Amino acid sequence: MRFIDAHMHFWDQAVLQPYTWLHEVPSIAHAHGPQTLVNEAADDLPAKIVFVECGAPWLDEVHWVERLAAQEPRLAGIVAKIAIDAGARTTADLAELRRHPLVRGVRHHFEHASLDYCARPEFIAGVRQLPAAGLSFDICCKHPQLPAVIELVRQCPEVTFILDHGGKPGLRAGLLHPWRDHIRTLAGFPNLVCKLSGLVTEADHDNWTPAQLQPYVTHLLETFGPSRLLFGGDWPVAKLACGYVRWLELARHFVAHLSPAEQTALFHDNAARIYRI
Repeated sequence: MRFIDAHMHFWDQAVLQPYTWLHEVPSIAHAHGPQTLVNEAADDLPAKIVFVECGAPWLDEVHWVERLAAQEPRLAGIVAKIAIDAGARTTADLAELRRHPLVRGVRHHFEHASLDYCARPEFIAGVRQLPAAGLSFDICCKHPQLPAVIELVRQCPEVTFILDHGGKPGLRAGLLHPWRDHIRTLAGFPNLVCKLSGLVTEADHDNWTPAQLQPYVTHLLETFGPSRLLFGGDWPVAKLACGYVRWLELARHFVAHLSPAEQTALFHDNAARIYRI
């Protein structure tokens, strides 16, 4: 089955700096680019890739990924990093992003910020500018921040939101509540979709099992349905717990009960629609 990977990262610290967070994960800190993926995935390569920002200076990162895309036709879209809550600077940065055709969306990473960070007026004001720029917003948060995410989405009905990594549930501790209720609420907003990605790295990296992931995947399928879930590999971050091919195999296993059309939607068509690739 042809598939789109809606969540992939590339980095090379010899080209761009700083990626300060990579110091905390030395096992994956070496350069990862399209050829690294080819070497690791072999015959299980996506037909198209959405690159998601990795924390480098945002415009330098966009330029670098554009150069990669010129050599790698699978690289079809970029989710860029800007500060969405910076007022006039946000407006100027969005104007710059419109000059880069591969950019499909924005991500302002806030999982390490305060619980109400994304519900602040300045954050909401910045997000509300995205439809005019033709851009979506990827939400990267931890599960305790989901109440604020609900408020953000409620106040921005014109924005297309993509919830990364299922809202990062408390897998390591086996927490299902209140994550389940928050996900159910978020699934009630028609302008929000969710990525089936990044779950293995929320579990114990060395001791997780597919059975531990199953109730979280089941809940995402029951709430969003196959028409509003997007497959994402979260490579190479996911290598902290699971190789690329292994996660792809697991994702296919988790949705094997779906019809062929539903599987095609989840693995291909939804990402093509949301990211316009």
